[in-house]
Amino acid sequence: MAVATKTIKRRIKSVANTRKITKAQELVSASKVRRAVASVLSSRPYARQAWSLVAEIARATGVSEEESHPLLKSRPPTGRALAVVFTSDRGLCGGFNVQVTRTAAEYVSKRPQGYVDIVAVGKRAEQFARRQNLKLLASFPGLVANPTAGGSRPLARLLTQVFTKGDYDEVAIVYNDFVSAIVQKPRAKILLPIRRDAELGTVIPPAGGTASGSPERAQPQASTSGVDAGTGPAGGYLFEPSPEVVLAALIPRIVESQVYQALLESVASEHSARMLAMRNASDAASDMLDDLNFTYNQARQAGITREIAEISAGTAAIAQ
Repeated sequence: MAVATKTIKRRIKSVANTRKITKAQELVSASKVRRAVASVLSSRPYARQAWSLVAEIARATGVSEEESHPLLKSRPPTGRALAVVFTSDRGLCGGFNVQVTRTAAEYVSKRPQGYVDIVAVGKRAEQFARRQNLKLLASFPGLVANPTAGGSRPLARLLTQVFTKGDYDEVAIVYNDFVSAIVQKPRAKILLPIRRDAELGTVIPPAGGTASGSPERAQPQASTSGVDAGTGPAGGYLFEPSPEVVLAALIPRIVESQVYQALLESVASEHSARMLAMRNASDAASDMLDDLNFTYNQARQAGITREIAEISAGTAAIAQ
């Protein structure tokens, strides 16, 4: 019995130490979630305003948005596509990576008569490409650890170059769209040719919310009528040196903003998933400790009862 109680005590100590680790990881992830959500909310207005400006430039040049730049033009399907998969570098984040890779596998399976190459953002995306026997065009394993606009710019330039050269007729990004600390929706979105992102929906901030205390919601797309439709060229905008030059400089920035937005959404989703997974692990460890303490007390009480019975039997034998 002494051996059994020692084993249980050793197990209790091990589970208690594990709970300390998971609790610490939960607190760290909670802190990172707040910063990541703040970045997500602050980057969305830029993307919306940029699209409003594209519409103004298209109206100034007298062509449609799709015809105003090569990155906006649809191409005849050739079966060649590129998928950028955003995952994490580490595990312990619940079903975060499983959701993304499953969505990426569905995208690959739906491509008719062709193949899909992979650009991996995160080590788990590299592992997915190898498991699926897909060609890995490039890898950015350290990008999720330090999500910055400057760090995501080489990725956006790579995507723009391969699409402009005609290597692929479609470029998609696969990531987890952050909704709240509990809900992250896996999403496969066409990045090139560029389309207005009308699916950016409600973001529910973590405890504390936004400055106003209310969740950020997708605002209606800005009107393309300009500041004043009756004054100035292009409804109130004056473009220098020309609308075409401004558009050529603006479109790559939109690609960069969408790649950076997907990176921020993915990072926020990763930290939220890890926070929830560590919270569940801490709760499970607490339940396990309760069971182990109960078992330890039972074993200890049984040992005491047995010792009392042995003493009583010895006393009775001496008395005889």
